[in-house]
Amino acid sequence: MLRSNSCNVGLCILLAAIGFSGWMQAQTRSGIPAPQQESALAPQSSRETAVFAGGCFWGTQAVFERVKGVVATTAGYAGGSAATATYDQVTTETTGHAESVKVVYDPSRITYGKLLQIFFSVVHDPTQLNRQGPDVGTSYRSAIFYLDEEQRKISTEYIMQLDAAKVFRKPIVTQVVPLKGFYDAESYHQDYALHNPDNPYIMICDRPKIDALRKEFPDLFQEYAGR
Repeated sequence: MLRSNSCNVGLCILLAAIGFSGWMQAQTRSGIPAPQQESALAPQSSRETAVFAGGCFWGTQAVFERVKGVVATTAGYAGGSAATATYDQVTTETTGHAESVKVVYDPSRITYGKLLQIFFSVVHDPTQLNRQGPDVGTSYRSAIFYLDEEQRKISTEYIMQLDAAKVFRKPIVTQVVPLKGFYDAESYHQDYALHNPDNPYIMICDRPKIDALRKEFPDLFQEYAGR
């Protein structure tokens, strides 16, 4: 598989050139409802953490770092061991890791359920098994790594809600599993889309996610200004 640092740039460009739009359209899906069951905004400012895997972590981070109420994001690896949490090992697709993003947020400004809604609406296509568009392998799988029982319950019930409403043409395949460890990715992966806006992969595969966030969640969108 052709690669450039992380994601399949060559294939993404080829698919765009031949008019392959289904995957990109799936990531800008409109009208996905909010979770029916979730926590209210916290009465006081604090810090909580969520971890999501939705394909190449460049795009996942690019979305969440532009969400109001999110105070920090980190690209990394989850699902495997510390000993194999390096890019060179993860790309062998033998480590159990998924390219993931740790999202630190203020629960008085945004809820975990709203982060989930963004995750399912504009970050990725949750019906694709072990891939996202041109990126193929278990490291690109859809997963929610929950940190506590509340996150597990909200995530599980939300997936059931979306499947029951047939929001997607196919069943959601997102894993909901406990977080056993999160390991920061190499420095060159951090804020990759921000620092490389003209990269063809970012322009074709990730910029539409940012545009969709602006369109679908205008009250939550902010241009990245550093934190």
